[in-house]
Amino acid sequence: MAGPGAKASDRGRFITVEGSEGAGKSTHVASLVAHLKEQGIDVLSTREPGGTPLAEDIRALLLARREEPLDGLAELLLMFAGRAQHLAQVIRPALAAGRWVVCDRFTDASFAYQGAGRAMGMEKVATLAKLVHGDLAPDLTLYLDLPREVGLARARSRGELDRFEVENDLFFDRVRRGYLELAAAEPERIRTVDASGDLDEVRVGVIAVVDAFLVRTSGQGGR
Repeated sequence: MAGPGAKASDRGRFITVEGSEGAGKSTHVASLVAHLKEQGIDVLSTREPGGTPLAEDIRALLLARREEPLDGLAELLLMFAGRAQHLAQVIRPALAAGRWVVCDRFTDASFAYQGAGRAMGMEKVATLAKLVHGDLAPDLTLYLDLPREVGLARARSRGELDRFEVENDLFFDRVRRGYLELAAAEPERIRTVDASGDLDEVRVGVIAVVDAFLVRTSGQGGR
């Protein structure tokens, strides 16, 4: 376990997977985690919103459809409340112990969904991000990109829809645009993978990005 005097390279790596509805994040997170384990890496898989019992309760609040509308700011604050708990109880301890963490969504989702999708702007999200995890950012983010109509068709074919999945097309257009702008602003961290193909094609793209990251990480003495 990494102690107080541990080098930065002793910390585990933090990988996040992002994408809007129908991108196949959960499937590709599972494939990615299995691939890392095959390389002998001790890896923890988690998700947001959620990741701890309390944060999973917050997830349920966020996804449930109800008569009372959820205010955009309340939604954003709930996201970061769950994230703060998740970081304190799961992500930071795992990284400090030298484990790698793969997370299905993280703060980029808040920039895309609340900042862009809800048109709240990026400043509020950035302020909360600095407060909740200012010293911690993902080492690598895979953004699974696909046209809005393809993703929604996939999501809506799975059955009952959650509170986000019933949003209108303009909302999801803004979400995608938000993600693409984030990827353009941080091309070294955020790697875009075309998620419009079949699962095997997308998996090949995901693993290629991760393998390149493993080569760079190995060269830095981080494995």
